[in-house]
Amino acid sequence: MQSTTSQSKLEEAKKIFTAYLERKELRKTPERFAILEEIYRRQDHFDVESLYISMKSKNYRVSRATVYNTLDLLVECDLVTKHQFGGNMARYEKSYGYRQHDHLICLDCHQVLEFCDPRIQSIQNMVGELLQFNIKHHSLVLYGHCQKNECPNKKQPAEKKNG
Repeated sequence: MQSTTSQSKLEEAKKIFTAYLERKELRKTPERFAILEEIYRRQDHFDVESLYISMKSKNYRVSRATVYNTLDLLVECDLVTKHQFGGNMARYEKSYGYRQHDHLICLDCHQVLEFCDPRIQSIQNMVGELLQFNIKHHSLVLYGHCQKNECPNKKQPAEKKNG
């Protein structure tokens, strides 16, 4: 069940997307809005293939090309954020109405963790003012090894060899 807040964010995102498509004189297809809805119902960072599979498993008739093209439009109108967390695969997340945050990436299990530290926003504001730069957004990604025992790809310490 989707919360009232999530539903209202989705409704606002639909309005923004509609206005964007009209401004660009692009078609307002049901497939584009189904993709937007699917994204705004997700709670994770996703790649194109997982979004496509999710849409197909719910019997939506969309092609990979439609998913790719719609994602590009959603990124252009700031409803979705595209990340390159390393490797060849872009990851995405919904962005309208969600607070600025940064990411930690485990180099073993590739888990993406989000964190928010207000000091980063303070630094951004100070640097923008100091350099007379109107910063719209930033991206901070920290890479490391999670300390969780259940990390499936954690490298085990090499066993000591006797003598």
